[in-house]
Amino acid sequence: MARRARTLTEEERALWRAFAAAVRPLPGHALPPLPAPPPAAAPQPSPAAAPPPPAARPAGHALPKRNPPVQVGQPPAGLDRSRWRDLHRGRTRPERTLDLHGRRAQDAYHAVRAFLHAAQADGLRCVAVVTGKGPMPEGGVLRREFPHWLNAPDLRQMVLGAAYPHAANQGAVHLLLRRRRLP
Repeated sequence: MARRARTLTEEERALWRAFAAAVRPLPGHALPPLPAPPPAAAPQPSPAAAPPPPAARPAGHALPKRNPPVQVGQPPAGLDRSRWRDLHRGRTRPERTLDLHGRRAQDAYHAVRAFLHAAQADGLRCVAVVTGKGPMPEGGVLRREFPHWLNAPDLRQMVLGAAYPHAANQGAVHLLLRRRRLP
């Protein structure tokens, strides 16, 4: 089945004519005359009940703040330097630990979600998740996927920072959780 060639729009034709007017054509290759302009179309009725423009927010109601993505090993915005240094160097002790060794990726993802929701509900501030290092150099599936899981919308809002507490062992991640806001 042959493809139909795209036709030029009126704007493209006018642009080409403006360009071609500055060029002297070869003998016998003059431009064809301009086609007659199409008859003026009748004005179209206005669309029925166009949606009104969005109303401006009152001064006291700001847009909800979007949390920046969580990056393991990178200091997050909004965390003071000494707190980050303590988390990054392993001085902040986790109050609870989840070990993911031997789990499949889907089971591990659901376990991480349940663990973090329960930890925040219990008011914990620092938790550890052991993914394991996996085969080197790129690491195992759980270690590679874990940062993506932390950036899921429901988890990103509760994790403030994530760090490997020991430079030599990147199989465990310490997470600093945000304080739970009561309604």
